Amino acid sequence: MTSFPDDFLWGAATSAYQIEGSPDADGRGRSVWDSFVERPGAVEGGGDARIACDSYRRWQDDIDILSELGMKAYRFSLAWSRIMPDGRGRANPHGLDHYDRMIDELRRRGIEPIVTLNHWDMPEALLADGGWIGRGSVDAFVEYAVAASDRLGDRVDWWITQNEPWIIQLLGYQLGLHAPGIRDLRGAVTAGHHVLLAHGKAVDAMRSSTSGRIGAALNLLPCVPATASAEDAAAAWGSDGYVNRWFLDPLLRDGYPDDMRAHWERATGAPLDDVIGPGDEAAIAGRSDFLGINFYTHRVMAAAEPGPDRPFPWQVVGSTGEVERTDEGTEIVPDALRDLLIRVHRDYPGVPLMITENGAISGDSPTHDGQVHDVRRTRYLRAHVAAMAEALEAGVPLVGYTHWSLLDNFEWALGYRPRFGLVYVDFRTGERIIKDSARDYARIVRDGGLAAPERARGPQVDSLGAFG
Repeated sequence: MTSFPDDFLWGAATSAYQIEGSPDADGRGRSVWDSFVERPGAVEGGGDARIACDSYRRWQDDIDILSELGMKAYRFSLAWSRIMPDGRGRANPHGLDHYDRMIDELRRRGIEPIVTLNHWDMPEALLADGGWIGRGSVDAFVEYAVAASDRLGDRVDWWITQNEPWIIQLLGYQLGLHAPGIRDLRGAVTAGHHVLLAHGKAVDAMRSSTSGRIGAALNLLPCVPATASAEDAAAAWGSDGYVNRWFLDPLLRDGYPDDMRAHWERATGAPLDDVIGPGDEAAIAGRSDFLGINFYTHRVMAAAEPGPDRPFPWQVVGSTGEVERTDEGTEIVPDALRDLLIRVHRDYPGVPLMITENGAISGDSPTHDGQVHDVRRTRYLRAHVAAMAEALEAGVPLVGYTHWSLLDNFEWALGYRPRFGLVYVDFRTGERIIKDSARDYARIVRDGGLAAPERARGPQVDSLGAFG
């Protein structure tokens, strides 16, 4: 038996924009994604999230499923534009009423709410000041966070301010592949900084209305060198700075790493002093009661010359040889999760860790018996649970795991083709079918671990070695 603490938070995760639908209900304002999905070619298949999983109306069905599966926790996000339709000013009471009812019902069922404030759905009104590029976004986020914690803070013990700042920075403002669809390297680093600054200032402002623990969720990617060469090792370390340390260091230490600051200044051709203002790093540091980690895979890195489409001297090359992959081609490397957890605990000691996302795209659909026999997702989940057990045995303070995702949903620019869910959703009818992987996960939750331990499997790469 691979045992976990009795109070371990086993659960599943979703985000508001991906599942709720009902964009015009109860005074919700427009989100940056509402406009982005209208751009020709922005979303695969031309889909949008006007209905999605219809969870704004069917939220009780979703909680019924969580309860049936015996989940101990539910990570979900508030729709920022439901609560602050105009970005600033008076909060929308109808939006708050909705989440008030949800949280009460979760509590009644014995399910811990883990509430995310920003899962990428900034109110469109804030684009008038540049979205996250504008420094006013920080104050707007603080207003929203206070409105949410004033109303809900007495019943929420776990808050996540920001989800995946690197993805907001990279896909939203550097590459333009996510909302708001901006391509501006200098703007991207500015946006990423403001996301972190908003975290720090929101935590301070929320302390008076909630005793809950507050953190941020980072998507961390172990970066391993493609070869044993010094050049590839340097590329892996640089990539680690770009993806991981640029966010970990200011949150959990005392400021941005010098090596990555130099990379950004070379890439943008200007110092960052007008982006990272006096006192900003102090306002971010030391304000995380825990760290959420979203883990999917690693990055295999090789040295490369910078160019017009490559601002830094490295590139992702992928593994050679036989590697198990998801339907989307993502490498499945559970050993890297174990190593990542050990590394984060080693480099940033004393901070409780929670796996806030972990999952795989697998296109299994109902068979002749009406059920979904997603063997690969079951195997994936078990391997990652085993990796977490090994990290716990190594002393990592891991407090929870929320699988991504509870439901098949609107997967941002990829539309409805990728299916991450423990629960199959028929997007024409809204029907939900609990998959085999969910039933197996329910047994893991009930037993407090794997009754038949499986060692995490993956390429035999010492991902800690890449960091010295």
